[in-house]
Amino acid sequence: MSRDAKITLTWADGDYTFRLGWGELAELQEKTDAGPYVVLNRLHTHHWRIEDLSNVIRLGLVGGGLEPVKALKLVRTYVEARPPMENHPYAVAILSAGLIGAEDEPLGEDEAPNQMPEANQ
Repeated sequence: MSRDAKITLTWADGDYTFRLGWGELAELQEKTDAGPYVVLNRLHTHHWRIEDLSNVIRLGLVGGGLEPVKALKLVRTYVEARPPMENHPYAVAILSAGLIGAEDEPLGEDEAPNQMPEANQ
């Protein structure tokens, strides 16, 4: 994941970048008749609808830079023609990245300056 909510996943027939920006989240809300967090909650609690999966993935592809026609074709081939549970983890990852953003920066002292005062030598 990155700071702009992009996530690259190996999905379907290759590696794809997914991103749910403000516009894609608004369209998801319209298509599913539910707020994005409600859709994410449905995905986590297994109360989702099949359209939740297809819309999250399609809109994520479009937000990631894929042409809408190509995104629709991929979704028809690799989502709608497959068992829904195959794509469930992808939908969760894509929507989580869109709503939560990037993972925290890695912690550690590899790049951080030492905060302890140096002992007198």
